[in-house]
Amino acid sequence: MSVLFGNNKIRFLDTTLRDGEQTPGVSLTPEQKLKIAEELSLIGVDVIEAGSAIASDGEREALRLISDAGFKAEICTYSRAKKEDIDLAVKCGADSVHLVVPVSDLHITKKLGKNRDEVYKMAMDAVSYAKERGLIVELSGEDASRADQTFLSELFRDGVSAGADRLCFCDTVGLLTPERVSEMIPPLVLAPLSIHCHNDLGLALSNTISALKAGASCAHTTINGMGERAGNTPFEEVVMVLEKLYNYDTGIDKKRIYSLSTLVSQLTKVPLATNKPIVGSMAFTHESGIHAHGLLRDASTYEPMSPETVGRKRRIVLGKHSGTASVQSALNELGYSPNDKQLAEIVARVKQVGDKGRKVTDADVMAIADSVMLLECKPVISLRQFTVVSGSNAIPTASATMVVNGQKVTGAATGTGPVDATINVLSQSVAMLGDIKLEEYHVDAITGGADAMVDVTVKLRKDGRVITSRGARTDIVEASVEAVLAGMNRLLRNENENRG
Repeated sequence: MSVLFGNNKIRFLDTTLRDGEQTPGVSLTPEQKLKIAEELSLIGVDVIEAGSAIASDGEREALRLISDAGFKAEICTYSRAKKEDIDLAVKCGADSVHLVVPVSDLHITKKLGKNRDEVYKMAMDAVSYAKERGLIVELSGEDASRADQTFLSELFRDGVSAGADRLCFCDTVGLLTPERVSEMIPPLVLAPLSIHCHNDLGLALSNTISALKAGASCAHTTINGMGERAGNTPFEEVVMVLEKLYNYDTGIDKKRIYSLSTLVSQLTKVPLATNKPIVGSMAFTHESGIHAHGLLRDASTYEPMSPETVGRKRRIVLGKHSGTASVQSALNELGYSPNDKQLAEIVARVKQVGDKGRKVTDADVMAIADSVMLLECKPVISLRQFTVVSGSNAIPTASATMVVNGQKVTGAATGTGPVDATINVLSQSVAMLGDIKLEEYHVDAITGGADAMVDVTVKLRKDGRVITSRGARTDIVEASVEAVLAGMNRLLRNENENRG
């Protein structure tokens, strides 16, 4: 254990299912909440704040499902200082309540229309009542960073006397600095103390780490930093900062971090920023020739940690910054063995594609290599025609006629939209040659206006082999067809063919 944290065992209360779900536009079903809670427990989170029992019937159903699931993690629910909230927490089977009381004069007067004495009495009564009902109590000061610290200290001290098991300092609108944290936290460690930060000014992570160093023993976090406005402290970043920079063993199963992150992103429909630390798509992706060359010799040259540590893989993409080493590495993975002269020409052509502002996909590299090395690539599949029907009163349906290994195949499929229906019929038509799965789909507009060119990039997988491909047309469906067909043809080529 790092000496910086004394004898404290740092714990994690994850509030993805409560504060994280308050992200505008996010609404999870009870079943989705249960799935996320299961993964939170498996990764090693100590407490799961599974929602707010007072909020809705759906919230109560989710809390009951999660409470009855037998997870190792403690199950908590958000609660106001009101008996009805506490009664519902008990009824839903929660282990604990995150009992939140406004403590700044701004919140006390403007939000509640009360005074300090009234809020103090509400807090003491609620703590006592929750303990009588058999709940673990974490007494939380809302807007603590703007509160009178003498009042906050008295409320915390007497709350512990009334039976509160834990305390929590909430920086509700992200106004703390690490310097203020180091001054404000130590006098409040009257019981195990949590820190709950919001990221309005980008300091949630720094403030959380500062609080843990100053005596707090629990970090409130959300997966991917989800939450209202600019979000909360990101779980994955706190874990890896503690592990990597402070040499502190969190006890978290770090290899589950990326899969949990992507699960939450998929279920909440909140995409990850490409440059997000740890879990963003670019976190372990490299293009620069100098960087890629160094990585191929020693990964630590341009990576602070191994991507495998958090359940990821390194990715080297090609573009105008790519050097010979990275292009050769990509060619080797794709099964090509060019001589030095051929390699130099392939590198030059890759850079030309990148100079045009285009993504350089695996299919692009293979097409360039085939041309330079005078290899003949006979298509395994070709498209004769396709038709898509979609509209306000019609289920999106696509039909296609293809030639697959010389055999004519006609089929039809439906989907959630015209692109989805088209990709479904293409996959269905080549099923005889193996199961090809679409793993990623990305579209960019190349030019503006109603006749904009769209650039579609796809990632396809077959039998553990992954390939990226692209298509560019003014019609998004046609661009998608071009990208998927190019990728399928490359995946279905004979893996034993000679590309030397």
